Amino acid sequence: MKKAKFLLLFILNVLFISCGSNSDKNKSDFSLSFVSSKAEFEVGETVKVSIQNPKNKKIDSTSFYFEDQLLGTATAAPELEIPLNFEKLGNQKINAIVFSEGATDSLQIDFKIFNNTAPEIYTYNIINTYPHDVGAYTQGLEFFNDTLYESTGQYGTSTLRKVDFRTGEVFEKTELSDQYFGEGLSILNGNIYQLTWKEGEGLIYNLESLKKTGSFKYNNSKEGWGLCNDGKQFYKSDGTEKIWILNSETLAEETFIQPTTNRSISTQLNELEWVEGKIYANTYQKDGVAIINPTNGAIEGIINFKGLRDKVSQHPELDVLNGIAYNPNTKKLYVTGKNWDKLFEIEIIKK
Repeated sequence: MKKAKFLLLFILNVLFISCGSNSDKNKSDFSLSFVSSKAEFEVGETVKVSIQNPKNKKIDSTSFYFEDQLLGTATAAPELEIPLNFEKLGNQKINAIVFSEGATDSLQIDFKIFNNTAPEIYTYNIINTYPHDVGAYTQGLEFFNDTLYESTGQYGTSTLRKVDFRTGEVFEKTELSDQYFGEGLSILNGNIYQLTWKEGEGLIYNLESLKKTGSFKYNNSKEGWGLCNDGKQFYKSDGTEKIWILNSETLAEETFIQPTTNRSISTQLNELEWVEGKIYANTYQKDGVAIINPTNGAIEGIINFKGLRDKVSQHPELDVLNGIAYNPNTKKLYVTGKNWDKLFEIEIIKK
C-alpha cells in the first residue's frame, strides 16, 4: 500500500512539473476556483471546486487531488463537490489535472481548513514543587523509567542531563560543543535524540552513558525547536506552523501537521511532549500549552499557566515557561521554565 502511494505521488509530481508548470506558454487556458468564492472552511463542510474555461475549449476529463489522494474525476462538467473530512487541518491545496484536446494542464488552489469546535480551556493546580537548577536554560524535558532527562540551551553552555527530579541533582551531564544551541529532546529505542537550534542537525546519544553516538540532518525544516515521540515516530516543531513527522529509523521529515483551532493556525510552538495520545506544546514566550490531535493537527485544548512564573525566584536571567514532562508510569505532569529554580507537578483542571 505504501509503495502504491509513493508511486502515485511520483506520477503526480512528474505531471505537475513536466506539464503542469505551463512552461511552454505564458498562461493556462483554465483556472481552478471555489464556487462559494471563499477560501476558508471548517471540518465537515462540503465545498465545490470548478474549472473555469473562458475559451470554451473541449475538456476530456479533470482529476482532482488532495496531496497524493485522488478526490474524484469529472468528465462532463469540470467540477467536484468535496466533503472536508481530510486528515489534516491548516493551509492546504487542491490540485487539478485537466486533459483537453491532447494536452494536459495542472492547476492549484490554496485554502484553509479550520477545526469546527473551539478548544477546551484548562487551568491548573500545583500538587508538588521540586528544586530545579536555576542555571538550566530548559529546552527539552522527558521522563524515562522515572528518571528525568533535560536538554538546555545557549551557545557555549548547552547540555544534556540526567536528573533526579525530586532533588534537582544532576546525575550525569554531557556538554555540547560551543557551535551548538541545544533544543528539544526525546527518547526512543535506547537512544536520546536532541535537536539543535539553527545548526540543521540533531544529535544522538546512548541512553545509559549519555555518550554521543551519531547525528542526523534536517531535510525540510531549517530549525529545531521541540521534539517528542509516540513510540513509533517523532514529532518535531521548528517555529513555523508545521509540526514535522519523522521516520524513527531514517529520521527523515516525511510529512507534517499544522496545529489549528477553529479560528487560526498556530506558530511558535516550542517544547513538545507526548501525553496519552496527544501532543502538548507550549507557545514560545506565552503562558499557554496547546493540546494537539497528532492525526489532523486540531488544537483540542489550551492550558493557561498564567501566574506560574511568579511562583519562582525572580532574577535577571529568569525567562519564559518552557519544559513539559509527563511520567507515563505515574500519570503525572511536570512543567518548568528557562532558568527557573522550581519544577512543578501540575494537575490540569477544565474551566
